[in-house]
Amino acid sequence: MGQLFSDTSKDEDSGDLETSFIAYFKKIKTENKIIPQETIRLIELHLKKGNIQGAHSVISDALKNVDKVPINIAVTGESGAGKSSFINALRGVGHEEEDAAEVGVTETTKERTPYKHPKIKNMTLWDLPGIGTTKFPPKDYLEKVEFQEYDLFIIVSATRFTKHELELAKAIRFMKKNYYLVRTKVDIDLDNEKKSKPRTFDREKILQKIKSYYVNTFNQNNMEAPEIFLISSSHLSDYDFPVLMDTLIKDLPVQKRHNFMLSLPNITEAAIDRKQKSMQQNIWLEAFKGGILATVPVVGIIRDDVEKLKEKLNHYRDLFGVDDESLEFMAKASQVPVERLKEIIKSPYLLDTKNEETLGEMFLKCLEKFASANGGLLATGLYFRKTFYMHLLFLDTVTDDAKVLLRETLKN
Repeated sequence: MGQLFSDTSKDEDSGDLETSFIAYFKKIKTENKIIPQETIRLIELHLKKGNIQGAHSVISDALKNVDKVPINIAVTGESGAGKSSFINALRGVGHEEEDAAEVGVTETTKERTPYKHPKIKNMTLWDLPGIGTTKFPPKDYLEKVEFQEYDLFIIVSATRFTKHELELAKAIRFMKKNYYLVRTKVDIDLDNEKKSKPRTFDREKILQKIKSYYVNTFNQNNMEAPEIFLISSSHLSDYDFPVLMDTLIKDLPVQKRHNFMLSLPNITEAAIDRKQKSMQQNIWLEAFKGGILATVPVVGIIRDDVEKLKEKLNHYRDLFGVDDESLEFMAKASQVPVERLKEIIKSPYLLDTKNEETLGEMFLKCLEKFASANGGLLATGLYFRKTFYMHLLFLDTVTDDAKVLLRETLKN
């Protein structure tokens, strides 16, 4: 095990560091990277020149930017279109919770209202007043709601696309902002159609008819139709919600993708896997940043490490929705006893050990597992802090827990 760590100098290791860094990011698709390509190239350049301190500084700044850069998403639409329900669904918040967006059959939004994501503090969803409820033309409306602050606009519709919304879409495009058309309540449309025409009911034909209506409306007004997403805020895994999330991730600036991905509800196993891959990058960069400045020998886990590990484990549980508060919410929503949910997950008990020696053994097993899985990761001279492997173990475990909980709640 000890042979995985080298005693060579940092100057001698700089080539291996560069090779390891390039090899790692070469495996990641461009649309999944959490730091910009130009930042990656700058880090590679510093490593190539043996400028370890310079590489460390660039990685530190990039990670700070990922954590702090604001994400602002504007949601607008006609009264009763389901804006508030959509915002609550994106935030993973129930309608009756204290900080939920107010849901009602009449227009409840008179001014733009910010709703912070409960777990991703730099992400804000803005509930904008429907343009049909204001006295402003589209251009003045956009200026009044501070259009320049938003990364993108989501126009929510539930029935027909009005002249006001068409003009708003045209104004948003003119101002070179991305916008997306979300058609809500499609589950209600399907239910109504099934009740009224049970023998001729055709789910796919009805959904295509809804989409065609919007496409034709844009074409008739000499406008290029945007991509249209059919969703139900009550059943997020159905219809186009997962596709919408993938589209937003792709269109957001690179440095905003990571936290946006972490903000998404666990509606499918694919969504959970995507969160995991993004978090793996974050962990890897943190470890690389810490590791290139100092060799950390394989030693026992000390008490300070235990407390830091507990904090990190709780952080991952919170991000992946397997913390105690999330379990209570999940139990209530799915009508599954919370005791049952706690029985089928493992992450809360990962650090339930009786002595430090046991934790040290756990660390060594993690080290052996990940060094083997990555083809001798440390043999390159790339020094990772010992807790890196524990963080990966935590991440794998909370990912598995999130999937187990998803399957359990879907059964009900």
